[in-house]
Amino acid sequence: MAYDRTAMLKLLRPAVTRILTPLGRALVGRGIGPDAVTAAGTLGTVVSALLFFPLGHLTVGALVITVFVLFDLLDGVVARLGGKGGTTWGAFLDSTLDRVADAAIFAGLILYFMSRDDTLMAAVTLLCLIAGALVSYAKARAEGLGLTADVGLAERPERLVVALVATFLSGLGVPYVLAAGMWLLAAASVVTVGQRVMAVYQQTRRT
Repeated sequence: MAYDRTAMLKLLRPAVTRILTPLGRALVGRGIGPDAVTAAGTLGTVVSALLFFPLGHLTVGALVITVFVLFDLLDGVVARLGGKGGTTWGAFLDSTLDRVADAAIFAGLILYFMSRDDTLMAAVTLLCLIAGALVSYAKARAEGLGLTADVGLAERPERLVVALVATFLSGLGVPYVLAAGMWLLAAASVVTVGQRVMAVYQQTRRT
């Protein structure tokens, strides 16, 4: 299956994979394939984000979503144990549903801020959503043109970690942490989009 190839994920993947292997083996034994795992993880993330966050259950929502985010690694474990490996369809499905899950997380936070009449933070979180989507689109479009756009401060794992940790701590009562996290993400995502645009521009100038 498709993975975001960042240093952070490379460090975490072996340990998390060992933990998930028994569960992956149980799923394979029941005939459950990696595509079903991918879809279940996305559905769980979407439902959790849109249910818990708007109601203000930030800590619980962040914890539940973290569990479902791990399905992004579990689908790869299931594919490997099932003897099928990754497929082109699986990679496409995984990347597409990742965008759906990300959108749901930030949409849930936008609804949370709107329920508290915090228009400014709702707008900042909307910027996080849009810029995050552009980060992924810039890379995909560059690769579709035979170029690369792997540079940038904030790829998907970093964005998820910042968003979920800030949300979790905010739910515990830590002041200003969620607002700080959203401002940081917005700035880092915008910078990342700019970095990828410049990387592609420089490559086209050399051709």
